[in-house]
Amino acid sequence: MPKAPTRFATIHERLAYGRALRDVVRRVDHDRWKPGPKRPSVLEALRDAEQGRVAELLPIKYGRMSVSPFAFFRGAATLMAADLASLPVTGAQVQICGDAHVRNLGAYASPDGRVVFDINDFDETCRGPWEWDLKRLAASFVMAGREAGNPDRMCKDAVQALVQSYREAMKLFSTMPAVELARYQVHRHLDDGPVEHVLTKAERQTPSLAMQKLTVNDHKRGRRFAERPPLLTRVKPKLANAVLGALGEYRNTLGPNRQLVLDAYKPVDVAFKVVGTGSVGTRDYVVLCFGNGVEDPLILQVKQAVPSSYARHLPASTSTPHEGKRVAEGQHRMQTVADPFLGWTTLDGHHYLVRQLSDHKASIDPADLKGAALVEYALVCGEIFAKGHARAGDAAVMYGYCGDAEKLDRAIATFAIAYADQATADFDQFKKAIRSGAIKAKLVR
Repeated sequence: MPKAPTRFATIHERLAYGRALRDVVRRVDHDRWKPGPKRPSVLEALRDAEQGRVAELLPIKYGRMSVSPFAFFRGAATLMAADLASLPVTGAQVQICGDAHVRNLGAYASPDGRVVFDINDFDETCRGPWEWDLKRLAASFVMAGREAGNPDRMCKDAVQALVQSYREAMKLFSTMPAVELARYQVHRHLDDGPVEHVLTKAERQTPSLAMQKLTVNDHKRGRRFAERPPLLTRVKPKLANAVLGALGEYRNTLGPNRQLVLDAYKPVDVAFKVVGTGSVGTRDYVVLCFGNGVEDPLILQVKQAVPSSYARHLPASTSTPHEGKRVAEGQHRMQTVADPFLGWTTLDGHHYLVRQLSDHKASIDPADLKGAALVEYALVCGEIFAKGHARAGDAAVMYGYCGDAEKLDRAIATFAIAYADQATADFDQFKKAIRSGAIKAKLVR
């Protein structure tokens, strides 16, 4: 392993170190995928990931995963975490999203009210090898691309565009002053195409619209959460009081200016909500609050944060005493602007992330990634992930390794096709386990 540069090494020294890492793992060798002899079975991996989750909700998770190979891929991050950990890595560390895939980027409202596009899911975030994010994201382009009806040739082109965009952006960030990188936002390709459609959709997703979807008008108490089991259920008063009590600890994780805004809202109701695909089975509460009257709603999501799927594959020094804090801090490190109500708390011994449930949030529909749109979306995603990695890594080291040649692009495109084939085979095994009764699945939308 080449000797790492000191903290204040020159950019030339850090570029040289990045190039030296090619002796650890050649760029062309990122094309390799072959399951190892100790690879866990699909059933073993899923059973292992059930720890700490609400057992009666797991059939809903598995039902959602059973819809398609890409849906399975999204819900089986723990399986790919083990696979990625079995591969050689360069040793360059960044803050990774962990669950990098095409639907974990999206639009949301910035603190000043503008709708922005960035990575928007950090449940698996941790400090880890940059390759893990890029390879999972690349494989997701093949999975989503196939689901949209694209041939593998087009999917491979999209992955090469993704990695090229990542490399070129890292080159830009390698010489950018840190203060400029901290406020850098991606604007390329946002005026038309798939990302523009996401931004347009997000403009319509207001807190008031979320309130209308999730609540009913109680003639005695006004707006309250609807009862729609098993996806949305009222909680008993004792649990509701416990959730509201945990907001005191959460408030202390916000800055003074955000505490002032939060204090202007009064909580009036609490419910349990089932969300996502991979997140199903975690404890997730929603809190309805009103500020300047009933036309000014704020819905907070108090979401259980479980350990990252990558934690067991990383040194113990990367562990965190609070999983909600891990998620919130990882989000701040990778996003240019974050949810102003992002924080964390503890409830009944479990760690929780707290954020707004819906404030102009929207993500891509794989059906929109047909033909040229798949490549256009890849260009945006490559730059966004490069930005996220550069913010909490060393862009000069990364650029030194990636370089200007297309070797890495072609290698990861080859890996992405091979791993998508693996995930599809895993999906077939998953469906067999459902048919045999080894896994219980229930499709609830």
